[in-house]
Amino acid sequence: MYWYIEALKKYAVFTGRARRKEYWMFYLMNIIIAVIIGALEGMLRLPGLIGKIYPYTMALPTISVSVRRLHDTDRSGWCFLLNLIPVLGSIFFFLFTIEDSTPGENKYGPNPKEEGFEIPQVTPADMKKCPQCGELVTREARVCHHCNYEFFQVPKTIEEEIEEFDKQQKQKSPHYSNDEII
Repeated sequence: MYWYIEALKKYAVFTGRARRKEYWMFYLMNIIIAVIIGALEGMLRLPGLIGKIYPYTMALPTISVSVRRLHDTDRSGWCFLLNLIPVLGSIFFFLFTIEDSTPGENKYGPNPKEEGFEIPQVTPADMKKCPQCGELVTREARVCHHCNYEFFQVPKTIEEEIEEFDKQQKQKSPHYSNDEII
């Protein structure tokens, strides 16, 4: 789903490169969504309006991800027009899209595989990250098991608060005595 959303975010971006995973996951999600729409419309006996509109709404994102995929194989985006040639054009286009990326940077930009990109990890709802070491711990944990970071400071007693206040006052004024009545 991540790659589908990423391709939709770049729905009109015809520059740069799209790796195979982005391209094929986008196509896979398109097919799944189209099948679900068709099944729902069939079960609910709807006139099929959504099923007819969906391909038109996905035309621009499909072209843009295809152009970026061609760029990744070091081909011009105009090769997308090969699809207009019956049968042979689609076969050549398919072969271009299954090719591996051009290693390193090409005239369309850096290789997306080599950028060290990873899908952002989502922290589960029942976990939290330790701000000191980054390890995942349960939400209820008061202390990180990895680095002993305390998430919730233990409240100080009244005596500790008074002691701390006295220390601060002594630092400010050498004449301060805790025997004095203020």
